[in-house]
Amino acid sequence: CILTMDILEKHGPHAPIDSDLIHVHEWSATATKKICGSFPRLFYGQINEARQQYGTFSLPSKLVWELLDATCEEIARNGFNKIVIVYGHGGNPQLIRYFIQSQLERKRDYAIYFFDPTLPAEVMAKQIRKSDLKGDQHGGENETSSLLYMRPELVKMETATNESGANQKRLDLNPDLYTAI
Repeated sequence: CILTMDILEKHGPHAPIDSDLIHVHEWSATATKKICGSFPRLFYGQINEARQQYGTFSLPSKLVWELLDATCEEIARNGFNKIVIVYGHGGNPQLIRYFIQSQLERKRDYAIYFFDPTLPAEVMAKQIRKSDLKGDQHGGENETSSLLYMRPELVKMETATNESGANQKRLDLNPDLYTAI
């Protein structure tokens, strides 16, 4: 079973708050036509770094963990012995990897996998880009163009330049050091 998960948060003034969910669901729907079933989209995950932003849906970490665990248990109880989690939000791969490692605490009748694809640079179509690849992240050209392809009726391009998504450079850390933002 493919379990598509992501969070709800603002993606600029032009894109829907479920942009990340749309991406992982559409990618997974394409794959499931050829392999197996897909579970309905889940909108919970870690998003504490943006909970102050309007449009962000942020649940307590303990509840997110319990929901994910209970969801996997129920998927398995319904006959699936392989669960592939597909997630599109940058802040959650560590959470999912730790969740999967924790599955070894007790015997289970199913296995959980995390599919975390990376796009090769050549897929990013550098020659036709209007923005710098380094700064094109949240709600940027890449996400917007794929939403325009998948769900054009949800994107409001007339408002796309009303806000800047540029890095505010409020925290200058050594690249080998990680902290929550």
